[in-house]
Amino acid sequence: MKQNNLFTALLCFFLLFSLNTTAQLQTPQASAKATVMQRIGVTDISVTYSRPSVNGRDLWGNLVPYGMNNLGFGTATAAPWRAGANENTTITFANDASVEGKTIKAGTYGLFFEVKPNNQATLILSHDTQAWGSFFYDKNHDALRADITTTEAPHHELLTFEFSNITPTSAVLSLVWGEKAFPVNISVNTTQIVLDDFKAKSTGQFGFNRQNWEQAAAYALNNGGDLNEALTWIDGAIAGNFYSQKNFNNVAIKAQILNKMGRTDEYASLMDEAAGMANKQQLNALGYQMIAAKDYDRAEKYFKQNIANHPEDPNGYDSLGECYKNMGDTKNAIKYFKKSLSMNPPANVKANSEKHLKELGAL
Repeated sequence: MKQNNLFTALLCFFLLFSLNTTAQLQTPQASAKATVMQRIGVTDISVTYSRPSVNGRDLWGNLVPYGMNNLGFGTATAAPWRAGANENTTITFANDASVEGKTIKAGTYGLFFEVKPNNQATLILSHDTQAWGSFFYDKNHDALRADITTTEAPHHELLTFEFSNITPTSAVLSLVWGEKAFPVNISVNTTQIVLDDFKAKSTGQFGFNRQNWEQAAAYALNNGGDLNEALTWIDGAIAGNFYSQKNFNNVAIKAQILNKMGRTDEYASLMDEAAGMANKQQLNALGYQMIAAKDYDRAEKYFKQNIANHPEDPNGYDSLGECYKNMGDTKNAIKYFKKSLSMNPPANVKANSEKHLKELGAL
């Protein structure tokens, strides 16, 4: 019995000793870790970094020395600034991108700066992503270097990465600390990324859906894609495949592709065919599309066709009034706006007719 108690006590001692020597209490770091992410088009770009504070210190040329420096530790004798604290800052691109006009492949990179006097700096993206700071920086592992100009900024006590000037194809990533900002221009070929993704998926189950081919053709049409390729895709949606079906949507898309290619006679014929297949909302939208294209004859034709099909709908008369207003036919514009108002239209249609009548001095 005593031996069993002794064994139990020794076992507890060794377990406690083992836990004490391996377990560590997690405590907050002085420079908290953060991640900022921005989607540009369909491309996610994220930066993971640690955020030191200014804490009254003289930053540039002092705490952060200019140039490449021997930090007195590690293997690097000429190291850049780690662009943060603790582990080296990293940036991840979900797709290929352009940084300051230079191509960078999709992936994760260490992010450093060589800070220089006179508002100059060099951005360095490195294949090293697991280092502590820049103590082991090796220029042979650089993936990209780009010179930038720093700018003045409102005071940021904590080092901050932020995105601004965001468009579907570009953004500016800035490191801001103290009163200095390090802006970096990033761009992506969103159209190519979207269409390459479609082509990669189109040989699988994704490609067995007619609507996906229509969507890809429309995207290429509206975003500077290859029109010949778009025409092939929309033709496949219309006929020739087991999923093909001619409808208003794909005929209208094909017509717009042909128009953009300069094949105007084919465009006109197909637009009329699409109009014959359209429901009330589609035909109305088609009329406005013709107004935007300044093809007023077709706009008038489509709106009148909608009124003939749906004589009880005040929106049809309101839309025809807009057509005549754009044509400069004030008399007919007033006539059809007033006709719309006489039919107790919905609030949005009433407001539109009244607005145009006021503009025409008829209300």
